[in-house]
Amino acid sequence: MRDKIPMKGMTPSGEQAEELAIKVLGWLTQDPDMMGRFLALSGIEAGSIRQAAREPGFFAGLTGFLMNHEPTLMTFCEQNAVKAEFVAACHHKLSGPGDDAWM
Repeated sequence: MRDKIPMKGMTPSGEQAEELAIKVLGWLTQDPDMMGRFLALSGIEAGSIRQAAREPGFFAGLTGFLMNHEPTLMTFCEQNAVKAEFVAACHHKLSGPGDDAWM
């Protein structure tokens, strides 16, 4: 992901949202406990991650994982110098219209 994070109020592009989701996946792979929690909650088996990554909604699932647990969101943001508002905007972009359950 680019180091420059959009200013408050900016809407991320689809590419920026996908880049953030990839960053989330990379972050999860660095912490076996966190990755295990993601896999358990998503129902994805570890050996199926590559296949799942090709499925629509996978990136939204990654950002949703953060959005559904504030301590995890804040840890990710602190460790990656990303604002929580940007993660939320990316999640909204990846989830598409009508998925405001996280709000």
